[in-house]
Amino acid sequence: MAVIGNYSVMKLCCSSNRAITLIQKVIAEVIGTYFLVFAGCGVVAVDKIYGSITFPGICITWGLIVTVMCYSVGHISGGLFNPAVTITWAIFRRIKIIEAPLYIAAELLGSTLASLTLSLMFDITPKSYFGTVPVGSSGQSLAVEFIISFLLMFVISAVTTDDRAVDDSASIAVGMTITLNLFIAGPVSGASMNPARSIGPAIVVHIYKGLWIYVVGPILGAIAGALVYNFLRSVYKPRAEKTAETPASEITTEKPNSDLTAKEPLRSINIG
Repeated sequence: MAVIGNYSVMKLCCSSNRAITLIQKVIAEVIGTYFLVFAGCGVVAVDKIYGSITFPGICITWGLIVTVMCYSVGHISGGLFNPAVTITWAIFRRIKIIEAPLYIAAELLGSTLASLTLSLMFDITPKSYFGTVPVGSSGQSLAVEFIISFLLMFVISAVTTDDRAVDDSASIAVGMTITLNLFIAGPVSGASMNPARSIGPAIVVHIYKGLWIYVVGPILGAIAGALVYNFLRSVYKPRAEKTAETPASEITTEKPNSDLTAKEPLRSINIG
């Protein structure tokens, strides 16, 4: 009877719409993060080995792949692709806390698989390493990762959680932000903004120098960026004006969402 009971429970869980939806989200995060790292880190490897891409090309590629994957699977999983964004969304209840570990595991798996693919495609040496390592001091890289992750999450919060923002441009806005951050911070820290983007290559190639920077910096920066935007939105309270021609009964006061939990995001994303 115990076996039959366990079988019934498993069958019920696996056949429920909730379980199927969660599986779809997790798979979407694996696929999205895989191609994010495959394209972004792949172009880094190609440039270091063959020298045919150039730094602007790398920046543009990262922005493009983020935009493309956000449009592709953002409507399924939210298009996070980034543990820093996942943790932030869990804190602000944009996703369920119990789902966050599955999202993070999916993102790390996608990044690791993509890094493994690149290591099989190219002859990766320390000079052609496609991960992120500090160029200057650890303090400089940590500060840079915090700032650019702050900006990224600030933009994500604006374009995916605020009714006043234009939702259709969310993916483009995030992709452009990543491109901008790479131009500024790439020569200093590699502009990760994404723990998964740094952890995957480090695991496969076994280069762990300064890895903690790309975990601590993006997570703290993302949380701070969301907090600040949430504060700016909460203090915005438009006031209705009464005129002689307007009856009091027709006056309405429109109040925007007061926190990041008020509206489901059409697309969220991350990277680096």
